[in-house]
Amino acid sequence: MSVVGILGKKVGMTQIFDERGDIHPVTVLKAGPCVITQLKTLAKDGYEAAQIGYVDFVKASKINKAMTGHFAKSNVPPVRMIKEVELEAVKTAEGEEKVVAKAGDRILVDIFNDERFVDVIGTSKGRGFAGVIRRHGFGGGPKSHGHMFQVQGSIGASSFPSRVFPGQRMPGHMGHAQITVRNLRIRGIDLEDNLLLVEGAVPGPRDGFVLISKAKAPPRERRGFAGAATKDALKASKKAAPSKKK
Repeated sequence: MSVVGILGKKVGMTQIFDERGDIHPVTVLKAGPCVITQLKTLAKDGYEAAQIGYVDFVKASKINKAMTGHFAKSNVPPVRMIKEVELEAVKTAEGEEKVVAKAGDRILVDIFNDERFVDVIGTSKGRGFAGVIRRHGFGGGPKSHGHMFQVQGSIGASSFPSRVFPGQRMPGHMGHAQITVRNLRIRGIDLEDNLLLVEGAVPGPRDGFVLISKAKAPPRERRGFAGAATKDALKASKKAAPSKKK
């Protein structure tokens, strides 16, 4: 079994051109390096998973004795962040499942060499206490003189039922929530600097931690919609259309 994900940091966004000259907005992620700090087994823990940590400089005074002993047990350096990721089965030539991962192994961005899509989990930017206009996109009231247009107004509950229904959209805390973005296309991998370029936006601020994993349900590629690797859909349809006889 091997790990299916890695911890990383969001570097920022940029844009790249493909072979056809089309422009693609991409997010640059620093994927790893990570290290396996502990292996969860079915016999001992009731499930199988790998506990990984993002390798970064951490002062020894910032780590308590419990975590110091935990790292020393696996002979790994202190890490900045710890998460659990799933394990995937690796079958040998005989068809048997083989355990490849073990405590102390390093995880690099090369685990995505054979992948085309990834899922990214991050924490969105916190917006504080926001009103219904910003939080839920309400239209508001009249904007002329004498009106307070950016307020919620009546929520409908009067003498009956004399309560607020659960799920009522109201002002409150906005952002700083765990967001999962699925099926982001991999546009480039830099093995030297552990950089991963994915097409599209990733939740969170710059230097925010994200969990990158192999796509659980990658989209089924269709002819003409798989990017630069396939032929142009418009040209292919014109070529396949029957020609008019003169």
